Amino acid sequence: MKRFWTDVSVDAEGVVRLDGKPVRTPGRVPLALPYPALTEAVVAEWQAVTGEIDPRAMPMTGLSNAAIDRIAPDPLAFAANLASFGESDLLCYRAPEPPPLIARQAELWDPLLAWAQARYDVHFEIVHGIMHNAQPVATVARLLEALRSRSAWELAGLSPVVTIGGSLIAALALVERAASAEDIWRAVEADEDWQTEQWGRDEISVAALESRRRDFFAGAHFLDLIA
Repeated sequence: MKRFWTDVSVDAEGVVRLDGKPVRTPGRVPLALPYPALTEAVVAEWQAVTGEIDPRAMPMTGLSNAAIDRIAPDPLAFAANLASFGESDLLCYRAPEPPPLIARQAELWDPLLAWAQARYDVHFEIVHGIMHNAQPVATVARLLEALRSRSAWELAGLSPVVTIGGSLIAALALVERAASAEDIWRAVEADEDWQTEQWGRDEISVAALESRRRDFFAGAHFLDLIA
């Protein structure tokens, strides 16, 4: 679809409008935004379109669509899906070797685990290797409870952070402002960065990294806009 509008505005209900007509989500629901900062960002995305609409250039609109269409109808189910990442959280699976990688993982991951243990009064089982080891039932339940308290909008922003990073613990630290987005990104990319240092990257892996980074930081920015 090419740009067909001249004016982008917002009505009293927070609905984004193009030449007076409401923007609708893929589910045909008016795109109503309850957060002023997010509204400004979404309006800016629509104003920036010069030719064909590129959804990749409109991440705040996309995440807003997800909050309204996918998450708001059943936020508890969506929260449960995200909580499943806590059962095999990246931060709990450590490399058995080499020592420099072990040290790097400990440096980046141990503070996040310590924060989560203190914040949620839970215990994590640490695995050295890749064989799955179940986390305590009480830990999984407490992490699910932490997600269930989040709004559909917060869950929308958390979704790419959790799924791209592979760590529910790190994502919770981000949304609760216990760590910055850059620090969380360094933590969840620790293994990938190590492999790059050893073997380098090809064009495909560079493109994949850029895509992951774009979507990860879009989620983090979305969370900032609704804070």
